[in-house]
Amino acid sequence: MNTAAIQQFLHERFGAAVGPVESARLFDYVEVDPSAVEEVALVLRDHPDLAFDCLNNLSGCDRPTRGRIQITYELFSYVHRHAFVMKVGARRDRPEVRTVERVWPAANWLEREIYDLLGVIFLGHSDLRRLLLPDDWVGYPLRKDYVEAPEYHGISTVRESALKLSERR
Repeated sequence: MNTAAIQQFLHERFGAAVGPVESARLFDYVEVDPSAVEEVALVLRDHPDLAFDCLNNLSGCDRPTRGRIQITYELFSYVHRHAFVMKVGARRDRPEVRTVERVWPAANWLEREIYDLLGVIFLGHSDLRRLLLPDDWVGYPLRKDYVEAPEYHGISTVRESALKLSERR
């Protein structure tokens, strides 16, 4: 099944919560409303014609000009050998999306990483806490407006530019 057929199938079930097929450089994708992501994920996994049993990747990207943090779900079906990409745009000022870890357990750590670096709250997540940064870290480093503090617990976070170091050699 191709992206257009999957989109049509999902649109018939979920209506306006499933957007049209959008083209990107590497792959076509479908945007899904954040309120419907868990239900759509269950259909994508459980419907025999779709059978998306593998969450290949889950990533996030800050889109401040759109007021969104975009979450991208890359799916694959080993049964049917087809792929599908869905994207969810969470409000940047209050980024909340339902977790899909009960649908695809691999989402657990991937959602934690997105929470840690972009601040997206995955509602219903079993263990949503920082994964890469210390618990007392302030801010979300992958946001475009993030400004790193000059020090952390007395340790300087200022590094000399690698370009300046290479000039001295």
